[in-house]
Amino acid sequence: MTFQRQPALFACATVCFALLTETNAIGNEVTSEYGVVTSRSEFASRAGTQALAQGGNAIDAIVAAGFALAVTYPSAGNLGGGGFMVIRMADGTVVTNDHREMAPNAAFRDMFLDDDGEYDPQKALRSHLASGVPGSVAGLLDVHSRFGELTREQVMAEAIRLASEGFKLPPDIARQISGRNSVWSRTSGSRKKFLKQDGSNYEEGDLFIQPDLAQTLRRIRDQGKDGFYKGKTAELIVAEMERGSGLISLEDLEDYRSIWREPIRGTYRGYEILSMPPPSSGGVLLVQMLNMLEKFNLGEMGSANPATMHVMVEAERRAYADRAMHLGDMDFYPVPIGTLTDKKYAFHRIHDLHKEKKTPSSEVAAGDLPLPQEHEETTHLSAVDAAGNAVAFTTTLNSGYGSGIVVEGAGFLLNNEMDDFSSKPGVPNQFGLLGAEANAIEPKKRMLSSMTPTIVVAKNRPILVTGSPGGSTIITTVLQIVVNVVDHGMSISESVTQPRFHHQWMPDVVTIESSGFKDETLDQLRRKGHEIRERRAIGDANTVGWVDDSVVGVSDPRNAGFASGLDSPPAD
Repeated sequence: MTFQRQPALFACATVCFALLTETNAIGNEVTSEYGVVTSRSEFASRAGTQALAQGGNAIDAIVAAGFALAVTYPSAGNLGGGGFMVIRMADGTVVTNDHREMAPNAAFRDMFLDDDGEYDPQKALRSHLASGVPGSVAGLLDVHSRFGELTREQVMAEAIRLASEGFKLPPDIARQISGRNSVWSRTSGSRKKFLKQDGSNYEEGDLFIQPDLAQTLRRIRDQGKDGFYKGKTAELIVAEMERGSGLISLEDLEDYRSIWREPIRGTYRGYEILSMPPPSSGGVLLVQMLNMLEKFNLGEMGSANPATMHVMVEAERRAYADRAMHLGDMDFYPVPIGTLTDKKYAFHRIHDLHKEKKTPSSEVAAGDLPLPQEHEETTHLSAVDAAGNAVAFTTTLNSGYGSGIVVEGAGFLLNNEMDDFSSKPGVPNQFGLLGAEANAIEPKKRMLSSMTPTIVVAKNRPILVTGSPGGSTIITTVLQIVVNVVDHGMSISESVTQPRFHHQWMPDVVTIESSGFKDETLDQLRRKGHEIRERRAIGDANTVGWVDDSVVGVSDPRNAGFASGLDSPPAD
């Protein structure tokens, strides 16, 4: 088995290297007849293609990569978080797995309000209270049990090796860890994992060995879900909760289940769109925005054109207003999915668009429906095998490194996903997203998410398998990649490397990638009334898809990811 690697082709000179502040953030593209895995970590992508080489399918590859990511990309790869997975098998079977974190039994609506009734970000983001019941292990094992072809021992072997033998810290991960010294110093488990014995920082090239995490992974390998949700690991989690007055109990862990859900399905100019249903808001909003955009000939209008950007911003404005009011865990709230994804409803929402001026967000409310929130350090993996099985997998701890609290003796970080609930209706979370009753805190409820793992199908083949981190920008990142391919005829590489922009209703600002757009384009947007705000980069869309008779994988050049592909047939 060998791996192909070559620099990604940049479609637009304006993206250029101004976006790439990490020395190893170069992006890469691979083409293979036998399957591709892309992720934020080279170690994880290689673990995935090792699974393919052993005769595994795309599900085996994504599970192997997912467990390896928990070792090599601690910022967002995780055992202590959760995520969503969209799977399309070669025979056309489509399922989604929801392993989003869940509120503990002892959670209550106002748990993040202070004595004056105001939202307390320290409680919601940096305390033991911030953690929902983790779902990642249940999700990875459930999808593997249903669709995988290798053994659990095979798909976990590389993750265990990387944890027990260690790996040399890449420069970006070393900088992230050393830059959080004060965070690690707060709890003994975090100090033990992320600081050396003498209290000094890890540096680039240091061997990073995680013996406690290796033991946790071995328990999962040997006992399956019981190796995490019961027994030693569960006891360690509860002991950590007790040290910090957290809420997760042994009963919460034992009761956790991943859920198989029907995908969000839509069409866009003849292409089939498959994405994630609630408690992800991603699939609903993606289909809703694409439905709005079908009214406009974006291909003729042109890419990165102010007229195109204006129309897309106005669609985003209206969709995010609906998100704030109508989206939540549909096991607790009657989310009007059918209406929100209906083309007639979308056309009604966009009918008042003015081509020469924006509609102020203060004048845009949620749609009048017949009725009865994450951080930039989420991460996305995509995989397609030679048979055409495809997986889009987005996973997160919420903030980078979650709550910053490592479970002592178990070696993994806790999430701070409870902040994605609406702690106080009308008060924005850490990403500026608003929420209402649909996303209020309740025991056993799953918090609303923006994660948008998505598969686009044409002629019975997955031409795009994509997703992204980025909190509220996740959905608009995926939207632009789909539009780039379908409307503007771009290659996968071009669609990923194009400059990005984002609008989310409130605040009423268009966020753009700095150095990504011409001054003339931005001036025309301002004349339409749009306020522009710049940032370094938006999203990290590791993407795979069929092109002709081969699979093409692209690592987003905005971060130090890696696309790995086989150039020889897998084992029988």
